Amino acid sequence: MFAVDAAVTPGNWHHYRTAVVDIRFPDRTVHAEPRPSGTAEGSFPEAAGGATVHVITAWNPLGRAASDDANARAQSRLLDEVRRRGLTWWPAVGGDPAGAHSEESVAVVGLSDAAARDLGHRFGQDAVFAWSATAWRVLACGADLADVSGWAASERGRSAGPLGR
Repeated sequence: MFAVDAAVTPGNWHHYRTAVVDIRFPDRTVHAEPRPSGTAEGSFPEAAGGATVHVITAWNPLGRAASDDANARAQSRLLDEVRRRGLTWWPAVGGDPAGAHSEESVAVVGLSDAAARDLGHRFGQDAVFAWSATAWRVLACGADLADVSGWAASERGRSAGPLGR
């Protein structure tokens, strides 16, 4: 869908490396954020069945702000693709740690890293997140680039909004 230059590190890479994600499971919202490598604080979601959870968005392709309508249409197409593939998924919101910027996303189980990168790339994304029991990874969609760190997860309960709002 979009061309991403594979020869360079994405311009917003430093933002992706510090981004946080809220995943809305049926009974609670889990807030995940990067921590120093080797750290795994909190509980990895049982609903994932031990599989990697990839977090993907269709918002703001190519790192450029899009209108609310364009973002909603793109995200709807992404959800249609996830459903068509029969993947397990939950609504998610990713953004900066201060909560100044957030993007609707989807947390998906059942993809390989390559398939998650490809799906992100098809929707014009620079990166996707890959959360496993042992690591939090930022995976570039248009290059063989990854940032590996640890993670911390906390439950926000049913009533918490995205990114604590």
